[in-house]
Amino acid sequence: MQAEWEPQSMVQLTWPHKDTDWAPILPEITAVYEEMAREISKREALLIVAPESLTSDIKHLTSNILHLTSNDTWARDHGFITVEETSALSPQTSDIRHQPSDIVLLDFKFNGWGEKFEANLDNQINKHLYDQGIVKGKYESHLDFVLEGGSIESDGKGTIFTTTCCLMAPHRNQPLTQAQIEARLKEYLGAERVVWLNHGSLIGDDTDGHIDTLVRICPDDTIVYTGGDADHPDLALMEEELRALRTLEGRPYRLLKLPLPRPIYDPPVAEGSVGSDSVADSDRLPATYTNYLVINGAVLVPTYAQPDLDAEALRIIGEAYPDREIIGIDCRAVIKQHGSLHCCTMQYYQ
Repeated sequence: MQAEWEPQSMVQLTWPHKDTDWAPILPEITAVYEEMAREISKREALLIVAPESLTSDIKHLTSNILHLTSNDTWARDHGFITVEETSALSPQTSDIRHQPSDIVLLDFKFNGWGEKFEANLDNQINKHLYDQGIVKGKYESHLDFVLEGGSIESDGKGTIFTTTCCLMAPHRNQPLTQAQIEARLKEYLGAERVVWLNHGSLIGDDTDGHIDTLVRICPDDTIVYTGGDADHPDLALMEEELRALRTLEGRPYRLLKLPLPRPIYDPPVAEGSVGSDSVADSDRLPATYTNYLVINGAVLVPTYAQPDLDAEALRIIGEAYPDREIIGIDCRAVIKQHGSLHCCTMQYYQ
């Protein structure tokens, strides 16, 4: 499985529409998606999945549109997961029409993060993308196995990182054991090893601990990760795990700690009232800087209108990607549905 920073051919956005949970804030979230779309299309091809009724609203952003409705917009989790053909060790190929590419398109089942939400429409998107020739590669169906793109990270060198709290969560792949799930990850993703992190989660997270909200793998054996606060003691235990972790060559990783944004609530609470009874009717949202997207020549980083912490996060991510432009995108609207920037996107490779 490729590392995210390898050369990409395209990024997918599945567009917000009136029949998604975005309906109450549709203009607000659409503005964020338009900003993401503009930054992506400056550097590589952009694919948008959207109902046909939205064509006139998005055609100025790209001509690469799949007209299809969806349950929601989390392309990271319903999109194809791709590997290089040489990494597909035991392909279960349901359609062997070879494309002029060494890319294998792995179509896993998305079940709304353990059957929390409807996902039947989202699960049909990949096959339509393939059948219409919008994405290129060799199609493999693994729809008997639940796997979300946000739950795994690859260093491009044979190591896959994930979390036990997500992949072992109820209503994913029971009754498979951890050892059986690991064997499938190695087989499907061409991995030499799987690193399981046993700690780390964010308040308000619907995904049961996706790794892309906590830990990201970067070039040159660097890891950026989310720091904790008094409400997230498990993040300190996660940091201890990372400090003990070694590369395949036996070396420690270079660790860069990202700040945790100050608490953001929905509905908002007045400044100074955090910790009082006034927050009882508000949900703390899972804001994290770790949920960034690497694209060709740039990194798109979620920000939260917290200038000091936003600037610190941008600086640290710049240390991890010194050869790329670091671009902040205000994601306060995105986290109202308990995700962030990386969750909204899925990249494809050359």
